[in-house]
Amino acid sequence: MYKVIIKKDALKELKLLPRIVVADIAKSIEQLSDNPRPSGCKKLKGSKEDLWRIRIGNYRVIYVIEDIVRIVNIRKIGHRKDVYN
Repeated sequence: MYKVIIKKDALKELKLLPRIVVADIAKSIEQLSDNPRPSGCKKLKGSKEDLWRIRIGNYRVIYVIEDIVRIVNIRKIGHRKDVYN
C-alpha cells in the first residue's frame, strides 16, 4: 500500500477542472495507492525526476513514485494540452 500525497499546486489545478471529470480523476488517484504503475501508465522522458503519467480521458495526472518509502507524489493534474508545459 502506497501513501498518495497531492502537492498544493496539483490540488489547485484539480479544483479548477470541470466537476464531471474531477470524480474520475479522484478515483484514479485513489487507485494509485494500491498500484502506482497501472496498465496504461507511462514513464516520462526528458525530466530530471522519474515522472510517471496516467490518462483519464483528455486529462493527465503526473506523479513521482518513491518505492523505498512507498509514496506516490502527485505533481500536476490538467488537460493534455496544458499539463506538459
